Amino acid sequence: MNEARTVRAAAAQIAPDLDTAGGTLDKVCDWIDAAAERGVQLLVFPETLVPYYPYFSFVRAPAFSGPDHLALYQRAVTVPGPEIDRVAGRARRHGMVVVLGVNERDRGTLYNTQVVLDGDGRLLLKRRKITPTYHERMIWGQGDASGLQVVDSAVGRIGALACWEHYNPLARYALMTQHEEIHCAQFPGSMVGPVFADQIEAAMRHHAAESGCFVVNATGWLEEHQIQAITDDPAQQKALRGGCMTMIVSPEGKVLGEPVTEGEGLCVADLDLALILKRKRMMDSVGHYARPELLSLLIDRRPAATVHDLQDIHGPHGDAAGAPIGSDEHEQQEYPLQSAAHQ
Repeated sequence: MNEARTVRAAAAQIAPDLDTAGGTLDKVCDWIDAAAERGVQLLVFPETLVPYYPYFSFVRAPAFSGPDHLALYQRAVTVPGPEIDRVAGRARRHGMVVVLGVNERDRGTLYNTQVVLDGDGRLLLKRRKITPTYHERMIWGQGDASGLQVVDSAVGRIGALACWEHYNPLARYALMTQHEEIHCAQFPGSMVGPVFADQIEAAMRHHAAESGCFVVNATGWLEEHQIQAITDDPAQQKALRGGCMTMIVSPEGKVLGEPVTEGEGLCVADLDLALILKRKRMMDSVGHYARPELLSLLIDRRPAATVHDLQDIHGPHGDAAGAPIGSDEHEQQEYPLQSAAHQ
């Protein structure tokens, strides 16, 4: 950790292009260029900004969402893929770390995916939201813990979660144990109303103080004409307003810069990384303030798979390690996490 560094970070509150296939990606590249002119080294975009968050699923019954869901499939991206390559090129041009939310298509399933691109354009992390929330479960599949990783980037150690994953304390703790310096958070925005913005602020400030890291949070925005295009029901339109809180928070829970709660805009702040040690000297929740002999976290980072080929696992004779299948020794070899939990 280089504690004598300052990082200029920004969170973008941006409206997607709901009408054209590549319109949102064009906006993302333009905003990267504009942020670079302001000296931004880390830029965070909202949840599933590309091509857009599935707002339709929040106000429309599942039986009537089929055409919109299929359209989202058709505009979704692959990771890696040409859309990600284009953003990576922009990141490389400006030496900027970019955190982008996308709808990722993996054949017949969509995922809420967070992509972290380093300043040289390398794909550092692709992680899928582990539990889509409420209406989102009709749209996206579930991610797994293989993506609960903190990665080293040009601006420091970065972790990321999406929306109500911040209400899963064990998911947050998984990142905290990896000593994230900058936490990148993403929410859809333009939903629920002012209470959603209040909840976001509380969650972001709490995570910053508890983890002793900076939090850079981006929420999305819908223009009035977009809300009306999604639904012509005034009651449903009300559900697609408010809920925006694009903000940056210090490790002490202090709000930095000016949060963006209306319209499109950038929240920009300089992050003095020395504040991390200042906070953790007082309270390090995964160090001197932890009680691992009383409370600890067990994580299964194995990627979820729908097929487990016994020949691949055990070799041509059914057992790679030589222990008879069905024996206690064999079960400990095949299921090390479960065995360790019972010891």
